[in-house]
Amino acid sequence: MSTMVLINNATTTVTGTPQNVQALRIPTDNRTFQAAGTTSSGAGAASINVEVSNNNADWIVAATIGLTLGTTSTSDGFVTSANWTYVRGRVTSISGTGATVTLYMGL
Repeated sequence: MSTMVLINNATTTVTGTPQNVQALRIPTDNRTFQAAGTTSSGAGAASINVEVSNNNADWIVAATIGLTLGTTSTSDGFVTSANWTYVRGRVTSISGTGATVTLYMGL
């Protein structure tokens, strides 16, 4: 199993680049998603949507990962067996001093 970074060290709300999982020949069985984040001091929070599409134009939210951030890394994730053609990440909110989040997809 390998990992693809969908969003890397985001510090603001951002939408990641869509990935065509069919063209990448990623297996159509279970896919895992994991978000992780930290702050440089104090507490924070982040909300990350994993969005999917079959046409790279109309996106829906497959799941939302909510994180409570601190100075040590926190993470959460989920698994899906749905066979969508495109996937992307979207940080919809992030707060805290020096807060950063990263979203991974297991391949």
